[in-house]
Amino acid sequence: MGRKIEFGNISTLLDDVAYPLEQSAAAEEFSDVTLVLADGKADLGKLISETPNETFESASDIETALHNVLPRRAVGEPYQSEGDA
Repeated sequence: MGRKIEFGNISTLLDDVAYPLEQSAAAEEFSDVTLVLADGKADLGKLISETPNETFESASDIETALHNVLPRRAVGEPYQSEGDA
């Protein structure tokens, strides 16, 4: 059975692997993960394989790369803050 995780909690999942990690290895590692987004779901392994990165040095590298391949609406409503005032 595959794993599911919300995008906002992805760092807990990404922190559980050793770095540096090649893109193909990362895509394989997370191929069973369904990423729950604000506007639906996506295959995390597939998204990682769509990034331009050849190697990830840290969990934050993967997270940043994912922000660059996800549509704007995938992580929430445009121009909405997380409550910072």
